Amino acid sequence: MNPNGPVIGIDIGGANTKIASHDGQITELHYIPLWKDTRLPEVLGEIIHGIRPAKVGVVMTGELADCFTDKEQGVSFIMDAIDAIFPGALYLNNRGEFIDSGGDIRSLAAANWTASALLAGKGRDCIFADVGSTTTDLIPVKHGHPLAGTTDFQRLGRHELLYRGILRTNIAALVELIELGGNKYRLSSELFAQTADANLLLGNISQEDYTCETADTTGKTPEDAARRLARVVCADTTELDPDEIMDIARQVYDHQRDELAEALEILASQHDINTVVGAGLGEFIVRDAAKHSGLACTLLSEEYGRDISKVFPAYAVACLVNDI
Repeated sequence: MNPNGPVIGIDIGGANTKIASHDGQITELHYIPLWKDTRLPEVLGEIIHGIRPAKVGVVMTGELADCFTDKEQGVSFIMDAIDAIFPGALYLNNRGEFIDSGGDIRSLAAANWTASALLAGKGRDCIFADVGSTTTDLIPVKHGHPLAGTTDFQRLGRHELLYRGILRTNIAALVELIELGGNKYRLSSELFAQTADANLLLGNISQEDYTCETADTTGKTPEDAARRLARVVCADTTELDPDEIMDIARQVYDHQRDELAEALEILASQHDINTVVGAGLGEFIVRDAAKHSGLACTLLSEEYGRDISKVFPAYAVACLVNDI
């Protein structure tokens, strides 16, 4: 560690590793799919040579990747990679406590939302809504305290975790039927297209935002996305015209927004909260869903900038460890 260096936070997910400094000068996102890519130690090594931080705070969700037999093995792998590069790093658990590598590692699993909610909910009651590439965290915060379940399993049953994201969600897992020309079509269960394709066609994301792999491992142009979307109803671009393919994209987006709006309404009613704070690459769908639910909405990009919003758990844990 370099006593004169920045304080950084690292958020290690199954697909993306995010890095941010507490002053916001560093915001990085690296696509590192843990289930098939072992480059995590190498990337962390590259980071330390480029940054040489004074302190490091860590949160994670990548322990759920199916390359690990259980969460403890996943947490241990991530901690070993961190400790080899950043000895003395501090890990934030699901109770909002910092521990070192000798603490209760089970409490570190899927705790990145804790850092975000503690920072975003400071001084206000809100539902913190972070829509990323793969999942959506919905964390009620009152009087500065997150009220969510402490595990992914618990939060799935409490409307606090939706396994829906802006990029990587299989459209066949999100939508059952697509309506075209007055007919309803059941979707193929293959991974032909994902939400990134719909959002790219709709202009919600740019090609640069499309950081994950495509379903067919080809390009990320609107034409490529249209071809993949046509396949979800077992068609191609010679059978469907551009308006029909765009209609598929809109139906996919509307379905995801409506699911999010329903969950927000439930949590707002349960906790008597009328304000949503949106973060992540999918801030746009948070604002739309909040509007449909009749809730006020603030976007963290308006407070911190879009780059920080996209890596907010990393930024939040950097800020928290800086205060220690």
